[in-house]
Amino acid sequence: MRSMTGFGRCIMENRALTQQWEIRSVNGKRLDLKWSLPPVVSNLENHFEKIVRAHASRGRVDISLSLQLLSADLDQHFDFARARGMLQALEALAAERGDTYAPDYSSLLNIPVLWNSSLDDVDEETVATLEQGLTLALEDWNESRETEGAALAHDLLARVLRLEQWTDILRDRAPAIKDERTETLRERLNEAVSALSLSELAETRFLQEAVILLDRLDVTEELTRLATHLERLRELLQSESDAGRRLDFTLQECFREITTCGNKIPDVQLSRLVVDYKNELEKCREQAQNLE
Repeated sequence: MRSMTGFGRCIMENRALTQQWEIRSVNGKRLDLKWSLPPVVSNLENHFEKIVRAHASRGRVDISLSLQLLSADLDQHFDFARARGMLQALEALAAERGDTYAPDYSSLLNIPVLWNSSLDDVDEETVATLEQGLTLALEDWNESRETEGAALAHDLLARVLRLEQWTDILRDRAPAIKDERTETLRERLNEAVSALSLSELAETRFLQEAVILLDRLDVTEELTRLATHLERLRELLQSESDAGRRLDFTLQECFREITTCGNKIPDVQLSRLVVDYKNELEKCREQAQNLE
């Protein structure tokens, strides 16, 4: 299980270039990739995206690459004439102002108009090297996400255990509340009959009223579904597959059932428990929204 928040980095060097990949991510409903690539390889973005999608399914992911060329392997993509013109213009400007100009050639990497490359122009060895660097950065990124994901799963599991205990309290207390309310109903109806000088309350009439009340107070089905949802949460937290969306959906179903229980059970003590239950579910949802 992985968090959607993480950081990864990879620095590699060979005879042709030095590359540094950095990956940062935060939570998001779907996979949203933001790229920052040098112009010389910007056309490889779609190619690199396929690699990233094999390592991630959700979240906003910012991916940056810094390149330093160590050989002339990529010189055929560089517009020498335009670069000379730019540098000469800057030298002339510096001379006019009486300043000393020392060109920073690395900055030319970030001027798109100086580069004219296509996927076919970049040699296979360079592409393979960049793929390797990106893959290592993604592995480092996933390692950090798995560490945080494990912590989130541990916290969520502890909260689910607490919810299961509260569900047991509701299950144990609900029948007693039904009995109390049924007896209260009998007493009130008898008092009303006596006040009106009518005969003793007919048993059939009482049964009709009692059945209606008991139906309104019965939360057996809701508690059964709630227990099933909590068990499902346990299973998802122990799975190794992407579970973020399924956790969020199951928590919404738990919220629906406990809300119905709160509406049906007119008991002050259990009403407070239902409020605590909802608050705990909301905390679980906040945590689950960080999971992939």
